[in-house]
Amino acid sequence: MTTDPGSGSRPPAIRVENLTVSYGPRPALLDVTLEIEPGLLIGVIGPNGSGKSTLMKAILGFLKPDLGEVRVFGRPVEKMRRRVTYVPQRGAIDWDFPTTVAEVALMGRYGHVPWWREPTSRDREIARNALETVRMGEFAGRQIGELSGGQQQRVIMARALAQEAEILLLDEPFAGVDAATEQAILDVLERAKEQGKTLVVVHHDLATAARTFDRLVLLKQRLFAYGTPREVLEPELLRQVYEGNLAAFSQLAGEGEER
Repeated sequence: MTTDPGSGSRPPAIRVENLTVSYGPRPALLDVTLEIEPGLLIGVIGPNGSGKSTLMKAILGFLKPDLGEVRVFGRPVEKMRRRVTYVPQRGAIDWDFPTTVAEVALMGRYGHVPWWREPTSRDREIARNALETVRMGEFAGRQIGELSGGQQQRVIMARALAQEAEILLLDEPFAGVDAATEQAILDVLERAKEQGKTLVVVHHDLATAARTFDRLVLLKQRLFAYGTPREVLEPELLRQVYEGNLAAFSQLAGEGEER
C-alpha cells in the first residue's frame, strides 16, 4: 500500500515520483512515490526526523531533489507556485516584526499584486474575509507580537487563505495551540475542503489523525503507507515506523474509520 491513484483522466493535485532528497550523505526522503487526489484532507504522520517537513518543502519547490520530481495538477511545481500556499510552523516566523494582523493577512495577496501598484480594495476585502474565517477579524489592528500563540497561528492561516490557492500545505498547525484555536483550524480546514481545495497537513497526534483526515501518509524517510486512517493506523505498520512501545495506540486501527 504505497500509492492511491487518481481517478479517470483528471490529474492528481500532487504527484511525487521517485523523490529522493538528502542533507549531506543522509537521505531525508528516499524514493517516495505518491499521488494525492484533489479535494482531500491529507495528514502526514511519522516520527521526528522522518522527512515530513522535507516532503512539504519539496512539494513547494523550496528544495531541489537528488532524484525524482514533483508535479502539481500535472505540471512541474515551478510553474504552479501560485496554486500552492504554505503555512509554516509558528516558530519559523519573527513575531517581533512591527506589523499588524491586517497587514499580515494582506501579505497573502502579494503574489496577485504587481510590484508597481498598491493592493486594491478587492485585495483588502479578501484579506479581511480571511481574518473573519479564522475568527480574527476583531484583531485586525493589533500588533502581531501582542497575540497569543493560538491567535498567531490563526493569523498565518488567514494569510494563506488570502492567497486563494487551490492547495494548502500546513506544517504542524495544531502544535501548541489552545482548544479554541484547534477547533477554529479544524473548521477552516473542513470549509476549505468543501470549497474543493486540497489540504496536506503535517501532524503528530495519531489519535487525532484517526478522526480528522480523509487519507494519511505514513513516512519514515521512505513511504510506508498511504490510505485511509483504518488502513494506515495498523499496529504492525506503526511498530515498524515508530520502533517503540505503541500500546497506547493499540486501538487506533479501530478508531480510523473509512471516510
